[in-house]
Amino acid sequence: MAGHRAAGPVIRTVAAADEAAFIAAAQASRKLHRPWVQPPCDAKAFARHLARFDGAAHHGFLVELDGDLAGAINLTNIVMGAFCSGYLGYYAFAGFEGRGLMTQGLNAVVRHAFKELGLHRVEANIQPGNLASIALARRCGFALEGYSPRYLKIAGRWRDHERWARVRP
Repeated sequence: MAGHRAAGPVIRTVAAADEAAFIAAAQASRKLHRPWVQPPCDAKAFARHLARFDGAAHHGFLVELDGDLAGAINLTNIVMGAFCSGYLGYYAFAGFEGRGLMTQGLNAVVRHAFKELGLHRVEANIQPGNLASIALARRCGFALEGYSPRYLKIAGRWRDHERWARVRP
């Protein structure tokens, strides 16, 4: 997905050239992201983040509006074979939340996952108190499937998550 235009924002893959803008956006968004997610906020963390995206099992996308980074969407841990599934993580950057940009971006990435990557299912694991993320998942057609206690370690704590999924039509 080199630069999918989705009626406003551009959805594209993250690149090394995004480092400065990404770090600035992540640093400016710390209050918005806490305690839900910890995006890379320095050059070393961004390099590790970027190195994960191999174009096979891990894909990183940015939501961009008029040249500004509005958010990030990661499709990771893709397993093909009988599973054909992957996991989504996403976050808006401060100043761009609540404008529908992440809805457009997430829908575009899910379409890409189903049509281009051949996935059957995508899953988003969301902390129960993250009401904005749950609302986004609902808007994008995800269904609540279950609850996973102490599912992910974020900011040094094991946190419970709800399991939301969307299956290819």
